[in-house]
Amino acid sequence: MTVVTESMPAADLKPSARHLIADESFQGAVRLVRRANPEVDETLAERIVDEALKFVATAAGNKTPGLALRPSRIVDEGWHALIQDTRTYKRLADELGVFVHHVPETPATKKHDEVTVIRTLSAIERAGFVPDLYLWTREAQAEVRVSADCMHSECTDGGSNCAAPHIV
Repeated sequence: MTVVTESMPAADLKPSARHLIADESFQGAVRLVRRANPEVDETLAERIVDEALKFVATAAGNKTPGLALRPSRIVDEGWHALIQDTRTYKRLADELGVFVHHVPETPATKKHDEVTVIRTLSAIERAGFVPDLYLWTREAQAEVRVSADCMHSECTDGGSNCAAPHIV
């Protein structure tokens, strides 16, 4: 997968988003990923949580109406771990200035949507991060088994509109 964007120079991109939360909170999220997915090793769990932080930070900064971003199924697993520790997720939202809601969608989102992935990866780069491309590929989706079973939309107040219709 090649992502071509009009983003920052590569030297200005941050390879990690770990700085957004305390190390103890990061390690707690890693433990949650591993508890839910015993086959995932420590290093991969760290990559998953770091990528989830990049995604949430990017979604929080997304000011383009109608530009819904979605994590891959694997990255969504890291987002779940962040959300489960509500104190950490609240501090992250305060740090970012926006609470990024997790919006579950219908089973139709279980498919790997290449267009949405490319759009999201481009946004992550524009936000100043280096995406971990493997965690977004079809290959990874087939190789890495995690309990998250689909791609969910992000929804921010005043930013992106949710891609999924509201279910009443």
